[in-house]
Amino acid sequence: MMLKQKRHHAPNLKLRQAREARNWTQLEVADALGTTKLVVGRWERGERTPRRFYWTRLCELFGKTAVELGLQVEVTQATIPQDDAEVANLPIWNIPYSRNPFFTGRAEILQTLHERLNQDHTLALTQSWALSGLGGIGKTQVALEYAYQHRQDYRFVFWVSAATQESLRTGLVTIAETLQLPEKEERDQNRVIQAVKQWFVSHKGWLLILDNADDITAIYDVIPSGQPGHLLFTTRAQALGSLAQRIEIETMGMVEGTLFLLRRAKFLSSEASLDQVAEADLAAAEAIVIEMDFLPLALDQAGAYIEEVGCSLAAYLELYRVHRKELLGRRSHIPTDHPESVTTTLSLSFQKVEQANLIAANLLRLCAFLEPDAIPEELVSEGRDPAFSALNPLLLDEAIKELRIFSLLRRDAGTRTLRIHRLVQAVLKDGMEASEQQQWAERAIRMTNAIFPASVEATNWSHCLRYLSQAQNCAGLIQSYQVMLEEAPSLLLRTANYLQDHALYEQAEPLYQQALRIQEQSLEPNHSEIAQVCHFLSSLYSQKGQYEQAVPLCQRALQIREKCLGLDHPDVGASLNRLATLFAMQGKYEQAEPLFKQSIHTFEQALGSDHLELAIPIDGLAILWTTQKKYEQAGPLFHRALNIREQVLGTEHPDMAASLNNIASFYEEQNQDENAEVFFLRALHIWEQSLGVNHPYLAYPLNGLANIYRKQQKYPQADSFYLRALRIKENIRAQDSPDLAQLLCDLAALRQEQGNLMEAKSLYQRALTIKEQIFGMQHQETVATRADYFEVLQRME
Repeated sequence: MMLKQKRHHAPNLKLRQAREARNWTQLEVADALGTTKLVVGRWERGERTPRRFYWTRLCELFGKTAVELGLQVEVTQATIPQDDAEVANLPIWNIPYSRNPFFTGRAEILQTLHERLNQDHTLALTQSWALSGLGGIGKTQVALEYAYQHRQDYRFVFWVSAATQESLRTGLVTIAETLQLPEKEERDQNRVIQAVKQWFVSHKGWLLILDNADDITAIYDVIPSGQPGHLLFTTRAQALGSLAQRIEIETMGMVEGTLFLLRRAKFLSSEASLDQVAEADLAAAEAIVIEMDFLPLALDQAGAYIEEVGCSLAAYLELYRVHRKELLGRRSHIPTDHPESVTTTLSLSFQKVEQANLIAANLLRLCAFLEPDAIPEELVSEGRDPAFSALNPLLLDEAIKELRIFSLLRRDAGTRTLRIHRLVQAVLKDGMEASEQQQWAERAIRMTNAIFPASVEATNWSHCLRYLSQAQNCAGLIQSYQVMLEEAPSLLLRTANYLQDHALYEQAEPLYQQALRIQEQSLEPNHSEIAQVCHFLSSLYSQKGQYEQAVPLCQRALQIREKCLGLDHPDVGASLNRLATLFAMQGKYEQAEPLFKQSIHTFEQALGSDHLELAIPIDGLAILWTTQKKYEQAGPLFHRALNIREQVLGTEHPDMAASLNNIASFYEEQNQDENAEVFFLRALHIWEQSLGVNHPYLAYPLNGLANIYRKQQKYPQADSFYLRALRIKENIRAQDSPDLAQLLCDLAALRQEQGNLMEAKSLYQRALTIKEQIFGMQHQETVATRADYFEVLQRME
């Protein structure tokens, strides 16, 4: 049996002597470098070579070059040809890092970088490009992968840490030693660097990578210019001036981020694909990627943890959601090329910003509590916060510039918006005390409330849409921080109103309920603001056909308003109209009619006979009389409402379309199809232009036009309009309503005329169920639909 020979390592005597010359212990060196005594001992015994990160720190700590510390072997004159031309032809590979076995994706960036570095250029000999982005975004890894992929394209490849001016100068001096330049022995470091610059100017086929080149001003003095080679930077800075062209490094996509996480966690080999991952593991991995907001350093950190502790992906996800702060601050104990955690990496940038510009630091704190993807700049400048709104625009630009130096914020000049990474937000929040978090959350709510339009009329919809994501984000802040500011329910209410106007009922409902809870906790039971929320929430339930919830809320609003505001107040008129409409929609016409009349009277007394608000109950009463076949009374009311709206709003306003649709229905009811078609088409056009092609309001003119075409036996057109109206109704996921029941009846009639009795039966059956629930078994609407249903059954026998 042969015994395995023990491997012998050559000790690094230079490193040991440098330490002992300063009377430092291994522990003192370890503390200064942020490592352990055991690791320093292994370096001195030659059992391990320091990685580039510690190599640079050692040079800075001792004030010596890598050769002087024994970190890089000095090339002797015996092995180097004396002829400079021979030296120039000697291939040099000076990359301090191994290739990353987990590197994933980034193919498009690597291809773009290769094309741009090698494109034809006539104005300058050098092709200088920078990989720019947030700390932890993967800039260094992309540069490293590029060097490995294209090492055969270069005779000389150099890597220099530009994290500090000292490391940059030390790196250039090391290049002089590597190249055996005569000036390497010069005591004046500037002369050595000048010689290196001259070497780059006079030689071809080289790639120089300056890593972590964040201090752009420090680089200008030492980099070669006009050189026939390739210069590549990695930097957090977004403004590089004439130094280099910039390639922005974005976060990973979902597929490459998931692949990277699974490979780093050793769930997948580097050749395996996502198809080989179990469905549950894939779902958990994708959820982790989303939680990390696709940041490579965070994904590497998560993968390392999963590998080290041997937990499942789902277990890590659950742990992260509870212990985010601790996990973002934890880095693997296994040495890596990037030893800092996400928290440390980002916190160092925060600290530098705070030292340079306090306004910038506060702006970043504010952005930590805003929706990160599209922060309107006017939220900062016009949000009525004393610390920001009074700022000179130049000072705000300076603050943004400081944050862009570290890629902590990104600015889109075209849309005038800012963007911040979610993990930047997370680390900032996790570094705050609870009281400071509360303060910034409340400031974000106040500022968003200040810019969100006070009225959500159609003329303000573009502004509402611009601020919608911020307002919805504030709803989460209000919930999380239990905010009781008076601005909170105001913002919630206006946001919910906008969402309701766009048929986004499922999003609007919780905001109304949230606003109501806050007001009930902070106001007297009969306060008018409580009535306002009840009124709008009742309207939402009405739109969804949930009359059992709608009616009590409307009655509550009416009672509060009558008590607080008096019987002749316009808000009382609005509640009367809402309640009348609810009764009418349930077929309770005798209860609805006096309420409509009372509403009209209230508005006339409070606002005059031509006020815009008056058109609403006038239309409601006219619709009620049309349903009861009282056409002579209904007609003048429809035209009165139309005239009021036309005078106030013009001809293309969405509310004008409501009047046009009502008049069209009035004509259709009387078989005046030619007139009806004209009005339906006008209403449809206005709503499509102002609300979009899928708004629920469009179902009304579509249904009306389909009825006309059915009567004219234009079945293809009728079929198309009915089905489009039905899709719109079903897409909003509203509960069953009389409008939906009528649409089903109309479509059933078409199917009956086409001889498709089976589908007609199904449609009538569905409509009958709805009408029985809403109107009851004996109501005339229910009776009529039941008769149509039985007729189909008889024809099928």
